[in-house]
Amino acid sequence: MGILQVMILFSLCCCCFFFTPSSTAASIEEEDHQNGRQVIDVKGGPEDVVWVVQLSDLHFSVHNPERARDFKDLVGPSLSFINPSLVLITGDLTDGKSKDLLTMKQDEAEWVEYGKVMQDVFEKSGLNKDIFYDVRGNHDAFGVPTIGGLFDFFSKHSINAQLGRSGQVNSVTVQTAIRKLLFVGFDSTMSVGLRGPTNLFGHPTDKLLAKIDSELSQWNSEPTKPVTKISFGHFPLSFSAASDSGKTLRDIFLKHSLSAYLCGHLHTTFGKNLKRHHYSSDNLLTSSKFFQLNAHKKLSESSGNCSNGASAIKEFWEWEMGDWRKSRAMRILSIDRGFLSFVDIDFKLGDKKTIILPTFPIDSRYMVKMSSAGQYRCKSIDRSAYSTIRTLVFSSSPIVLVVVRIYDSRPGNLNVVLESSMNKHDGGTLSRGDLYVAPWNFEAFEDPSPDRYWLQVEATDIAGRSTLTELRPFSVNGLTAKLSWTWKEFVVMGCQWDALYYPILWSFYFCTFSILIIPKLMLAFSKKHHGYRNFIAKKSLINGIAWVFKEFYAVPLLWFGIVVYLFYLLLCPWLLGEVFTDGGEMAFMTFKGWVVKFNKVGKLDFIGVPDIMVVVLPHLFFVVLPTILVTGALAVERGMYREHFLSLSGKKEDDHIEENNGSRSRISDSCWNGKSSTCIDKRWNRNIVLVASLAIFWKHFKSCRLLVKAYDMNPFLHFPVYSLTMPILLTYAIYKTRRV
Repeated sequence: MGILQVMILFSLCCCCFFFTPSSTAASIEEEDHQNGRQVIDVKGGPEDVVWVVQLSDLHFSVHNPERARDFKDLVGPSLSFINPSLVLITGDLTDGKSKDLLTMKQDEAEWVEYGKVMQDVFEKSGLNKDIFYDVRGNHDAFGVPTIGGLFDFFSKHSINAQLGRSGQVNSVTVQTAIRKLLFVGFDSTMSVGLRGPTNLFGHPTDKLLAKIDSELSQWNSEPTKPVTKISFGHFPLSFSAASDSGKTLRDIFLKHSLSAYLCGHLHTTFGKNLKRHHYSSDNLLTSSKFFQLNAHKKLSESSGNCSNGASAIKEFWEWEMGDWRKSRAMRILSIDRGFLSFVDIDFKLGDKKTIILPTFPIDSRYMVKMSSAGQYRCKSIDRSAYSTIRTLVFSSSPIVLVVVRIYDSRPGNLNVVLESSMNKHDGGTLSRGDLYVAPWNFEAFEDPSPDRYWLQVEATDIAGRSTLTELRPFSVNGLTAKLSWTWKEFVVMGCQWDALYYPILWSFYFCTFSILIIPKLMLAFSKKHHGYRNFIAKKSLINGIAWVFKEFYAVPLLWFGIVVYLFYLLLCPWLLGEVFTDGGEMAFMTFKGWVVKFNKVGKLDFIGVPDIMVVVLPHLFFVVLPTILVTGALAVERGMYREHFLSLSGKKEDDHIEENNGSRSRISDSCWNGKSSTCIDKRWNRNIVLVASLAIFWKHFKSCRLLVKAYDMNPFLHFPVYSLTMPILLTYAIYKTRRV
């Protein structure tokens, strides 16, 4: 089988001019026809301040029409008074799931609705359609066999497609009189869109990485204006695979020291603190390839060198944002004189009349780079940018008062140390928005603690409605506050799952085979008797372990069946199912990935790695491993109860059961044969293990049901070994250990 490698040619776009509402005077100045590069010339005030809007994970669904309805009612009117220079929609535009959430493939009705809703947003917001950029997410690729094919509805209904942006990479430069802001968006979904759930990761190719590198380099030879570089896509880096050559998106982003990478994909289910700081250092441990413990790494003290020959720190921030699907989230990102700030808006309780975005001083938790402290100390930045507190205020009603307050947390509680009214900055006749400023003595707030001082802004509109920002710490001297993840945030943001998949898999096999094979060989060559009584007499851990394994191996065919099954999982296909929307040729899945046939001869190509880990690892750790443990526990319990029975009945293990007329003999015989309910009830340890067995049966049943629905399979025809082996072995163990 071969994988269809698709790289779509970049379309030729026409030069056009447009004007945004409210005297925005932002226009498309030029467009590179060959490369699909767009340049937007932003005119008017406030000078050197630009803001953009990000939305992500809309998941428009025919089964949940309220998502599209709320988007149409809330987003369009909000954009009309926010008046951004760009609107970025970072993937999962549609849901592509059945009502029971188990079948994942494209539904054109959802795409038609997406197109209608976005057209309504254009009209209500008054914004030019050309400033909207959407990228494909994994849900938008479920079951798509070929890019540009019959079921690739993104290439037909997306905004990018309608505007002729057919390439995997699109860049737009927002240009002010002082600065260039380069935004590079890309589609890193797999070239063959498998159905979910084994379609979870981004798969940038070497060709895609080279193109992103080229786009991020486009202004390097024109140093007339400072350039702020920002990239956007769907997948966080923790869910982005390496290319065939081993290169990653992180390598490209570090090379260019992005200000930020904006993404979606994870929603708010795992937490709202899904931010991560990346930097390059020769002192990084090998473990950093696999995981990062904290959102923000601390730079060593030796990096504070002000000499001209000191090497610049290569770093960037990764900011995942919440989803529209459940959280109704929208983000406004501002770039004020090169300083990035953002505010996340929650529309779950309805529309917002006023939105406040402080642009300086910036949040010291996740808006400050490591290099900021050195730049401030070495005075390599323009200190005039520090002379005022600045905030953007977006409102559907006129604002009559804006007040800034700074709190000092050193006494143990928050004390107001500065309270000042802010004045509206004169943006001229072509003002794009309202920037409020207040002068302050920034040097008075220099402090070695990055979270000593906290900022809050309050705005009051003409109707008397008051809006407060959240308290956010700041550090004028560029120090970064500690930012720690919860365990769920660490799992999804701190772990590099592409790098972890095979180490986890082989660690499982190493440990499992060590348990199953090594003790077997040792007991086969051992001349010692390892029984329960020997263990009780000598209280030796080794004797105890040997006795446990002896009991486990004593169950006929159980050990052999488990070992054979584990080898089967390494050597043979797991599943045979439909992986495309149209129900075409079936593909088979191994632990190496899916094999899809396209009538191409040659060696098999595996796709969907490490995406298939969502099937492989849960089966190994929540079905196979518990089955081994439970079957071992059943065998051990039988051995323990046998010794207990023999001690009560006065029998020896090698005695024959003799019939007599006494009641004790009848009870003993019935206990020995496991026929007495009285004796069975006393085996409460066994009953506990049986409950655990039921849990395994239920977990395995749910997994098989999900796979049946996801890939239109019959468990007896398309994956009988996967679906039946563990239940049969567990049932066999329960049956064989019922007698003492």
